Amino acid sequence: MVQGNGFSETGLRRLHDVLARHVESGKIPGLVALVSRGGQTHVEALGTMQHDGGPPMRRDTIFRMASTSKPVAVAAAMVLLDECRLRLDDPVDQWLPELANRRVLTRIDSALEDTVPARRPITVRDLLTSTFGLGMDMTALGTPIMGAIFEQGLTPNLPEPMPEPDEWMRRLGELPLMHQPGERWQYQISNDLLGVLVARVTGQSFEKFLRERIFDPLDMKDTGFHVPEDKIDRMPTLYAPNPQTGEFNVWDEAVGGRWSQPPAFPGGGGGLVSTVDDYHAYFQMLLNHGMHGTERILSRPAVELMTTNSLTPAQLADREAMARDNVHISFGQGQHGGWGYGMAVRTYRGDYASVGQFGWDGGSGASAYADPDKQLTGILLTQVGLTVPNSAHAIHDFWTTVYQAID
Repeated sequence: MVQGNGFSETGLRRLHDVLARHVESGKIPGLVALVSRGGQTHVEALGTMQHDGGPPMRRDTIFRMASTSKPVAVAAAMVLLDECRLRLDDPVDQWLPELANRRVLTRIDSALEDTVPARRPITVRDLLTSTFGLGMDMTALGTPIMGAIFEQGLTPNLPEPMPEPDEWMRRLGELPLMHQPGERWQYQISNDLLGVLVARVTGQSFEKFLRERIFDPLDMKDTGFHVPEDKIDRMPTLYAPNPQTGEFNVWDEAVGGRWSQPPAFPGGGGGLVSTVDDYHAYFQMLLNHGMHGTERILSRPAVELMTTNSLTPAQLADREAMARDNVHISFGQGQHGGWGYGMAVRTYRGDYASVGQFGWDGGSGASAYADPDKQLTGILLTQVGLTVPNSAHAIHDFWTTVYQAID
């Protein structure tokens, strides 16, 4: 029996079996998955909140989204573009004076003093496309600049949380850029920087603006930068298993953990918590060209712009190198070709997904994509970090099976 323009029953049964196999292996304590197409939504909630048991996973379990925050958090900047409160090629100096008059390293491995002046100011477009000149460059580990980025607490997931935004900006402003503005694609820091930009342009906290303009209109009631006390029992323990032994090391507990209080720095690069239904509402809005029911959240061209590749061939070479040459770190995540605003965009047929599919994955074992060609949304959330390949393997198998389940 088939069901119209959604999924086949056989396909959904196989999806369940494949996901259940990952949980039964003992490598993934629990997961929640959602697939949606043609008005049909199917959810799987398997396993438990802790690796040694505990309450079962539920459809409304709240997960740490890690880098899967990026495609959602970027919407705040798109609202400001729609309202002409930001322009793509405006220099950011007027709101982020800490980034005025940049110096740029003569080489990626130069001493921090070995610099030349930036050829031009940093623009809004540079932040949106992750090309402003600083980022998490996994091919440059061990260089003075990467050492300084870690030491200054400019990235998440270090033992020390990031400082509040003004102090974070001050520290960022003391570092030279790795590359000239607009020259190279680099990961992560631009997405956190966008949150500071939005807060300064609007005079509201980044979270308050996101809530008013994106979360509340979409009824994303469980999405934010922390989990309130009355919901903390819905958040699983997050693990970072030992890559050598596979032992389940705790990365973050729910009660008393990093997301149990509002953070000093609300990070658009990796700070959100959410549920499969909240993320479904957001990605469905993108598939609907910015509409949620009868309400417009983003303009159609804004959605087209953020979900289309924005990188030049030269910049794509950096993006591809990170995906292809870091397979041992990412376990094959990120090989899509292009990059839009805050998300990957598929520019070639590299696996079962269609060209044009957009979304991203998170180091906490999260994955969220939408596919305009197939009118498909898929979200898979786990609590096993990418220190080991297990959640990545589950994510790959999820997508392989979802595409086969299409009617």
